[in-house]
Amino acid sequence: MLRLGWAVREITPERPALVMGQMYRRIAREAMDPLLVTALALEGGDPPDCAIIVSCDLTGVSERLQEEVRARVGARLSGFPVQKLFLAATHTHTSMVIEDGHYVSPGGEVMTPQECTAWVAERAAQATVEAWEARAPHSLARAFGHAVVGHNRRAVYADGHAEMYGKTNREDFIGVEGYEDHGVDLLFAWDAERRLTGVVINLPCPSQVDEHLEVWSADYWHDVRVELRARLGEGVSVLPLCAAAGDQSPHFLLYGRLEAEMRERRGVSERREIALRVADAVVRALDCTQPAAGEAPFAHTVRRLELSPRRATAEEREWARAEHARAVEQMDPRFWWPQRLAAIAAGDEKSIAEPVPVELHVLRIGDLALATNPFELFLDYGLRIKACSPAAQTMVVQLAAGCGWYLPTERAVAGGGYGAMPAVSIVGPEGGGELVRETLKTIRGLWEASG
Repeated sequence: MLRLGWAVREITPERPALVMGQMYRRIAREAMDPLLVTALALEGGDPPDCAIIVSCDLTGVSERLQEEVRARVGARLSGFPVQKLFLAATHTHTSMVIEDGHYVSPGGEVMTPQECTAWVAERAAQATVEAWEARAPHSLARAFGHAVVGHNRRAVYADGHAEMYGKTNREDFIGVEGYEDHGVDLLFAWDAERRLTGVVINLPCPSQVDEHLEVWSADYWHDVRVELRARLGEGVSVLPLCAAAGDQSPHFLLYGRLEAEMRERRGVSERREIALRVADAVVRALDCTQPAAGEAPFAHTVRRLELSPRRATAEEREWARAEHARAVEQMDPRFWWPQRLAAIAAGDEKSIAEPVPVELHVLRIGDLALATNPFELFLDYGLRIKACSPAAQTMVVQLAAGCGWYLPTERAVAGGGYGAMPAVSIVGPEGGGELVRETLKTIRGLWEASG
């Protein structure tokens, strides 16, 4: 029987700190709700293998943060292979900055990115060690449901160009660029007494309902946790994982007014509405799901890939040059957006001309596959992996084991707009195809190895 452990730590800063996300600087001094890290430790299989997944209420997971957590865990868990530990972000835009170069720190009492990294790393390490030491026999079962949460956020116009959050009441609006996925992939865990101890929820939508605030918040995942614990019990752990969702968000391009009207009738907030939908999907799935009997295959592969970089065209450089001139009139030129534009405009290939290293994790848990990537991965890539995977069910987890910016599709690159331009995309469709192929190759390898 698989051995499994859970643990949670709060990572809400106790001092003011810079807030990650957006093109302008924000500083948070108080919390709307707590930021958490949730650790899930897994051990089993023949031969024995292991994994520790740490879900973080962060915008992204830097390589430095992950390595700091691994170093702390390695010092406390003798013999544990720290490369089998990875972090994943829920992609809230109301969490702290953990890397230099995004905004200029005002100094004083405001925490630096290095201080924030150390703050998160210590608490993530504590949760990791606790989860590993709490391992006990468990039975698992996968399940699937639906909840309307994410929506494609790219509007397309008659001339072929696209805009993130573009207006749909324009006469030249011709449609929404891509698919929307309302699927909810689930993995339930029960202890030896058949008590539910936790659920993994893989949802294709970033947690960005309240993305412009200057407070700490886990966004809709906080409301989901509260609702599920009310229905399933306070001791039930919730591990949120963001599926491929680079072109998705909880904001509506269409139906926004109608949705707001219906929420007002019901007397619920947007976050509460999402929590109710997700909780309904979880409970409906749980009602018809039983713990799997017997030993289930378990394996975990870690790979290092090098993906083809994206190179800016002459037209894209010219656009970046003009956009940079506009940006420096509106914000500090030392902020991340003007800096990225300047690098593209100047033809600085240093960061984009060499192969892009990627850490890939693939787990087999029974007949469920879980595959990670470090990008804001456009939905189509995740669907391609799911469609061709040999697993009965596949979870695709983005913004894991690193933070690799957006990875847009060929269709998105042709349309342009934020999320598809080189300033925020170091890997393009060529590398996206490589990621899909190598992910599927790794999944198939696990299935062939364990039958």
